[in-house]
Amino acid sequence: MDKRGSFSFLAEYLKRPKAVGAVLPSSKFLAQKMVAGIDFENAKCIVEYGPGTGVFTELLLQRRKPDTMVIVFEMNDEFCQILNVRFGGEKNFKIISDSAETIGAELANITNGQPADCIISGLPFASLPDNVSHSILEETKKYLRPGGLFITFQYTLLKKALLSKYFNEIEIEREVRNLPPAYVVRCRDTAPASAESL
Repeated sequence: MDKRGSFSFLAEYLKRPKAVGAVLPSSKFLAQKMVAGIDFENAKCIVEYGPGTGVFTELLLQRRKPDTMVIVFEMNDEFCQILNVRFGGEKNFKIISDSAETIGAELANITNGQPADCIISGLPFASLPDNVSHSILEETKKYLRPGGLFITFQYTLLKKALLSKYFNEIEIEREVRNLPPAYVVRCRDTAPASAESL
């Protein structure tokens, strides 16, 4: 990450601490753990929430297959500008300057409604309003393919119970080489569809 990205991240945190959620961008060690469980060989669509300055995005674009669509949702204008400068020339890549809650409409426009194979999130669920967190997770579950992977990181495990309401398999791995240390949380919903949803 260049100095501009780090300074921009700090500046945006000072302006909107609850929305940004961290003083510095995620470390390369955390980024490696965040993408480690993704099946890049078979993924057709990968979505990222809250990419910030693009620490995770860079690895997603490096490791995906050329025809895999990567869609990122970033509401911060400064971060969107940085993402455009860094990755604007990438094919099959789309920056959405809107809330992750709009994932359904965007997938309808970009992939003709094809669900995401994996959704990776840098959103600070611990500081988001509860109604926003629930809305994002409801949309995530709805537009993630059956058995697909949702990966997030958190600085505490206070929101594990929230995630458990939407995913029945949760795997947690700690990364201490980050400031502050973080938990990588990998989630899947492997429960069979209920009769009501059929």
